[in-house]
Amino acid sequence: MTLTWPAADTTTAAATATAAAATAAATAVRPAVPAPPRWAVRAAHLAAVTALPAGLWRLGLVAGWHGGYTDAGYQAMGFTGWGAVWPVFLSLFTEALALLTLGLVRPWGTVPPRWVPFVGGRAVDPRAVVRAAALGAVGLALLWTPFAGWWAMPGTDMTPLGHFLVGFLYLPTVAWAPLLAAVAVSYHRRHRATAIPRPTPHPPRSAA
Repeated sequence: MTLTWPAADTTTAAATATAAAATAAATAVRPAVPAPPRWAVRAAHLAAVTALPAGLWRLGLVAGWHGGYTDAGYQAMGFTGWGAVWPVFLSLFTEALALLTLGLVRPWGTVPPRWVPFVGGRAVDPRAVVRAAALGAVGLALLWTPFAGWWAMPGTDMTPLGHFLVGFLYLPTVAWAPLLAAVAVSYHRRHRATAIPRPTPHPPRSAA
């Protein structure tokens, strides 16, 4: 007497094996991202403080320090009342943006903390991060590069010495864009090395 396995059992076993293989592929662990090179870490920390000197200067103006302005020039700028809102916001906002550069060399730039809305605890798309950093670098270059010619700008509301010294406070912001771009390139290279290659589809087997 010959025993034969039911066709249903064979089909079920094949389906189970296929599902297990799909689950294993879906849960494949991405290799650990390589540590950033030392130059990238240093560049990220430098970028994080490029906006700080000018920001502290603006906060000093709001606090009542003339900061290189003449008496008449300081009064004309209107750093009191609602006029103080913009300098404070600009100082805090630019420094917060500068600190985000550290994420390109820190683990939270790959997996944000769980308390971050929408993306916390999940790996971010490195391509989206690189695109955002690239656009940011372009915007920063357009915004801050003209300040390299600060001393060629008129400073009628400032004292000659004040106009000369304030230029050095804005000079670090000129380096923000190239530093961010360099760190973004390093981030891209490190995450590209960990990309999981897509499996090559096999042609269907012909029926025997």
